[in-house]
Amino acid sequence: MKVIALIPAYNEETTLAAVLKKTAPFVDHVLVVNDGSSDRTAEIANAHGATVVTHVINRGLGAAIGTGFAAAQKLGADMVITLDADGQHDAEEIPKFVEAVEQGADVVIGSRMLTRSGMPWYRQVANALGNLVTFVLFGAWVTDSQSGFRAFTDYALRQIEIKTNRMEVSSELIAESRRNKLNLVEVPIRAIYTDYSLSKGQSFLVGIKTLVKLVLRRITQ
Repeated sequence: MKVIALIPAYNEETTLAAVLKKTAPFVDHVLVVNDGSSDRTAEIANAHGATVVTHVINRGLGAAIGTGFAAAQKLGADMVITLDADGQHDAEEIPKFVEAVEQGADVVIGSRMLTRSGMPWYRQVANALGNLVTFVLFGAWVTDSQSGFRAFTDYALRQIEIKTNRMEVSSELIAESRRNKLNLVEVPIRAIYTDYSLSKGQSFLVGIKTLVKLVLRRITQ
């Protein structure tokens, strides 16, 4: 089974090298989607042997994941694992995702809420709201709808249709899993929070915009 790590990255020159070093031993190939970065993100990814696909302008997380899914399929991926480029995810937990797929899962979500290890209370509240919105709009319940640590089989990639461009993609992926009757399971993960990774969370205004886009996505489903 060919396992490809997909890492969307926007101006992540300070953390990307460490993420790539930690991830490479657990996968067959690393794919970085450079989402219009103005720093050395693409250069660092290339230097560490990753395949790099670049957006000329910043298009957002959803667009980066959509581009990454298409590129991974062209590279012959049997399984794609998404990780954040800010160092929040522990690559040593990748075998959990592989095992879940080997046991029949089509989609695997790494849930911080199953451990809540080091997760700030305000992040827990925001995540709970995201879970509620995902359930109300799409009828799909998971404990960590906003997790960026996920796995998808090639079969799942061929079923999922991404229409959103930015942060709302996290809920959309779960909605698409339900719509296509994919076998979605969760595995417990720990999050590695730093001042840097915490600074990259959604603001209240961005959260409202995300909610509006999810409502529109539901209407057009």
